[in-house]
Amino acid sequence: MFLYRARRTVKLGIKSLWNHRLRSTLTALGIIFGVSSVIAMLAIGEGASRTAQEQIARLGSLNIIIKTVKPSEEQSATGQQQSLQEYGLTYKDAERFRNNISNVQVIVPVRRTGQQVWYRNRKISAEVVGTVPWHLETAPVHLEMGRFLAGSDMDYKQDICIVDERIVDELFRFDDPIDQYVKIASDYYLVVGIVSNIPVTSSSAPEENTNGTKMQSGANAGNIYIPLTTVKDRFGEMTVQLNGQSGANIEKVELQEVIVKVSSIDEVLPTRDIIDTILSRFHKKNDYQIIVPLELLRQARRTQAIFSIVLGSIAAISLLVGGIGIMNIMLATVSERTREIGIRRALGARKRDIIFQFLSETLILTFAGGILGIVLGSAIPYFVTYFGKMPTVITGSSLLLSFGISGAVGIAFGLYPAYRAANMDPIESLRHE
Repeated sequence: MFLYRARRTVKLGIKSLWNHRLRSTLTALGIIFGVSSVIAMLAIGEGASRTAQEQIARLGSLNIIIKTVKPSEEQSATGQQQSLQEYGLTYKDAERFRNNISNVQVIVPVRRTGQQVWYRNRKISAEVVGTVPWHLETAPVHLEMGRFLAGSDMDYKQDICIVDERIVDELFRFDDPIDQYVKIASDYYLVVGIVSNIPVTSSSAPEENTNGTKMQSGANAGNIYIPLTTVKDRFGEMTVQLNGQSGANIEKVELQEVIVKVSSIDEVLPTRDIIDTILSRFHKKNDYQIIVPLELLRQARRTQAIFSIVLGSIAAISLLVGGIGIMNIMLATVSERTREIGIRRALGARKRDIIFQFLSETLILTFAGGILGIVLGSAIPYFVTYFGKMPTVITGSSLLLSFGISGAVGIAFGLYPAYRAANMDPIESLRHE
């Protein structure tokens, strides 16, 4: 009996809405646009957040990255020969990490230097990365062809190199780089491998060159990996910068970076503290920076949660506006159908029957608008990705959230008109013209 009466009431609601198609459509548009805006904004925010988290994750959640930073207390240029300025990470620091930290799996010392690279008549600027054979265990680098560094390359200071795909595109063009020689500074190096070097954002600080000064974005075409012992032997550790007058700045930097990989996530933060303690004991200057990708990843996730709440709240305002529109239309409908309400009450309809009748019409509008809004909201991120080249991610939770909010809005803004209709005096309703 209950199902029959409910089905009959829903049919009456659909018939009533169909008789006022234009008004019902305009009313549902508020819900449609509200639901679609919630889905689209959450999809755009989720896509941007996941991209950032993937970049940070490529740095390695088990890694601790220590970078050389030029101290802020710089000597002023006086036009005379400047004394030697020595700062940054050293080989002894890497050895201290190995001897004093028990849970370390891998330690990767890295020396970087910008150099001119020639192949035949083509020349580009590249960053020469002096590193060790186990560099691939900690860096976002994947071997595509050939081989990477070997222990014998380190022992004999071999003149070999591995180039990344950007170097291949810029320098070799249509030639196969394997077994070709490139000239770096005044020496020739045999190309033995190709890697794909995935760019990542490790921190908000700008990149720095061997002297700790800021690099211009895009100054280097790519990376060339060479045995660390070869880089130390060929390029040394001293750099000289003319200051535009008669003097020069002479600086000594042994390592630009040391990557420490621990055995488990629980040991990352305690190991970071140990490294900071060791470095603060032997470095009187503030010439290093410790980056923990795990902390950056957690911060990115917290930021994404806040960002999603903000975007969802902004988009939900349009749903609120749509709900106000529904209440306004339903109040007008109640006024128009006052005599109908009086007749139904006179024929024995109870208050709850009147409430259910008008509430069902409201829910039909909101649920229909919610379904159409989901369809539109799912299409908008696709066009944003296709035309705007921005990553978007539609999650099931955003679909359920937007649809649930639309239903809640329908119930919240439909109850008052329904109660108002149910509480009308039947006698006064029958007199209404």
